[in-house]
Amino acid sequence: MAQAEPAKPDARGTTKPDLDLGKDAKAKGHAFSSPADRSVRTALPSAKTGAAAAPQVQSVAGNPTLAVGVTAYGTTAHGTEVDTTISSADTALKVTVDWGDNKTDVFDAYGSDSRTTAHVYAEVGSYKIKVTVADAANNVSAVNEVTFVTDGSDFTPYAPTRLLDTRNGTGAPMGMVQPYSSTRVKIGGNGGIPAGVTAVVLNVTVTNTSTDGHITAFPEGTERPTTSNVNYKARQTVPNLVIVPVGKNGYVEIANRGGAPVDLIADVTGYFSKTASSGYTPVAPSRFVDTREGLGTVKGQLGGRKTFSTQISGLRGVPQGISAVALNVTVTNPKEAGHLSVFPGGGATPTASNLNFTAGQTIANSVIVPVGQDGKISVFNGAWAGTDVIVDVVGYYSTDSTSAFLPLSPERLVDTRDPNDPVYGKLWGQSYIYMPMSYDDPSITGFVLNSTVTNAEGDGYLTVTPDPNSMDDYINRSDVWPTPPNSSNLNWTKGATVPNLVQASTGSNGIIDLWNRGWDDVDLIVDLFGLYQQG
Repeated sequence: MAQAEPAKPDARGTTKPDLDLGKDAKAKGHAFSSPADRSVRTALPSAKTGAAAAPQVQSVAGNPTLAVGVTAYGTTAHGTEVDTTISSADTALKVTVDWGDNKTDVFDAYGSDSRTTAHVYAEVGSYKIKVTVADAANNVSAVNEVTFVTDGSDFTPYAPTRLLDTRNGTGAPMGMVQPYSSTRVKIGGNGGIPAGVTAVVLNVTVTNTSTDGHITAFPEGTERPTTSNVNYKARQTVPNLVIVPVGKNGYVEIANRGGAPVDLIADVTGYFSKTASSGYTPVAPSRFVDTREGLGTVKGQLGGRKTFSTQISGLRGVPQGISAVALNVTVTNPKEAGHLSVFPGGGATPTASNLNFTAGQTIANSVIVPVGQDGKISVFNGAWAGTDVIVDVVGYYSTDSTSAFLPLSPERLVDTRDPNDPVYGKLWGQSYIYMPMSYDDPSITGFVLNSTVTNAEGDGYLTVTPDPNSMDDYINRSDVWPTPPNSSNLNWTKGATVPNLVQASTGSNGIIDLWNRGWDDVDLIVDLFGLYQQG
């Protein structure tokens, strides 16, 4: 375990091998292959050009073994490597790799040859890669091609819409989801969401609970992971944002892992696909709204059944022209139970909700929401009495942003309850855990995590932020105590179990800090679901 200075007793890190995900993001993905026997042999073009050029009637009998096999792999969100395997007589060859985006690589070979060529696309999508091997001495060429699809996906915002509600039969048969069973929700091909989407942004809410448990969302047709998305206690209504891959048939499965029936609600706010759209740009968490201070709106609680709008584009480093914004929205001091809905400025108030609260509760939830044409978002208080609202911006989506989403197999990174975990033991109040995530790969700009606090010994809140120290600073014990921002990612009360999705920026050092900003100790669980990558 990497340790900070003794004077910093609970700044803790881990050397868990797969926490450095730079190497994992570079691993070869799905193979797109066309074997050598699919090569097409043709005569090289005549030296004549224009209208006088003769038809191609030359013999292609020379170098009879000339052929090329092509295999393309995804290596990063935008990147590929192409393995070319050439069969040829011993003669000089010229090899051209046409990447399908108006760019080519050309290299010389001699006789049979195998090599790998790398390329990074500016946009996600599907590309036809064509490899041509020219043998000038024998006046013949061999051509082979594959269709390659990038591993990364871009985001398309979607007006908040309810896709699932087991209480009234929306999107599934009416009736509670039984213990240790699941329901599914149609994503691809549902409404304006196209077939073939790769992942979806859902706000999943569990309600009418009678025992403790958790909810796991995963692509239909795959094995259910051991990670969790929403943790709940008896008689709680708990929402949480999830970014989850979509199964081949267009469905997401949502499993109840508790011992009693529950109702499930799912609202969509966007989806990811291989069609070039909006990339992601993380920002240092920044507070845009606080009704307690009059920041971003008028000072004073948001009244019951009332709405305010606030400017996002063009403020605090967020540019104009963005398509959506990633937020952390917190309710505090509510006078009665209710819900908040966050939606594009100028749009109609949706039936979908983003977080549910009870009287006196402080609760936060991640929100990804389209931004109105005026660069604003709106917040509606669905309760009949007032509440304070806090909005922190953690990133934005735009056509100028270059980071694409790359889903990863869900994995538990930290569980302070587990004696075998490198950071075993409760996280002390006003202390932090540092996680080295991608310090050797600057192309990775952020991670999609689910953080859960449990066994809380008092009230508090969690802040997730990039670490200003490098790994060398920690190894050499020259690190400095970071200053956490004024934002929060999740809030809890004594004894509570509270989850929240976190879109965490890696900053300049590839290390993420998770701060316990309360004064009392808590257990912390962190699950990994994906990353954002520029290259």
